[in-house]
Amino acid sequence: MWIFCGNMDLIQQLTKQGYLKTPEVIQAFKKIKREDFILPEMRGREQENYPLSIGYGQTISQPLTVAFMIELLDLKKGQKVLDVGSGSGWATAIIGEIIGGKGKVFALEKILELKNFGERNAGKYNFVKSGRVVFIVGDGFEGLSRQAPFDRIHVAAAVEKIPPELLKQLRVGGKLVIPEGTNLQDIVLVEKVAEHKYRKKRFPGFVFVPLVRGR
Repeated sequence: MWIFCGNMDLIQQLTKQGYLKTPEVIQAFKKIKREDFILPEMRGREQENYPLSIGYGQTISQPLTVAFMIELLDLKKGQKVLDVGSGSGWATAIIGEIIGGKGKVFALEKILELKNFGERNAGKYNFVKSGRVVFIVGDGFEGLSRQAPFDRIHVAAAVEKIPPELLKQLRVGGKLVIPEGTNLQDIVLVEKVAEHKYRKKRFPGFVFVPLVRGR
């Protein structure tokens, strides 16, 4: 476990190690502070490059992993993004910061209490009141068809197999980043190159909590 003494130290480490690369993502990490998205009993641990519990069997992801996935998304200003398994809202808010005021993030969370938790946290940055980020209770395996297609889809919990509905809801030219596997997962970058045609690239060696299924 890596422990740092300040927010800038963590960002500098992630940049030095090549997980944070682009200026827009680095700036978003500087502005959207992890300490605003953790439970009170976790205060003082926000600089640990390690997942932290947010209750209900879920975690706020390791900063290294969040940086890696968001860099893979290759976000642009004004995009429409689906964030599945939004949890604490930290990655949601980072995405919202990068896509700017003309962009839109739909944060989908199955657990009501975590949806409310993430919404309160992102609200500290005025994303909710401004309408840039919308939090919704829903089944991540089903996505959000009424708002599709999406330019980008980010999934923060593991699936055994990529849900077909998420692939359908991705715009042609869009990108999906999702952890796939059982005990040990690959982070998979999916690019939709045409209708029903996808290009995939795998990055092995990650561990995520499972995506919660609907009932």
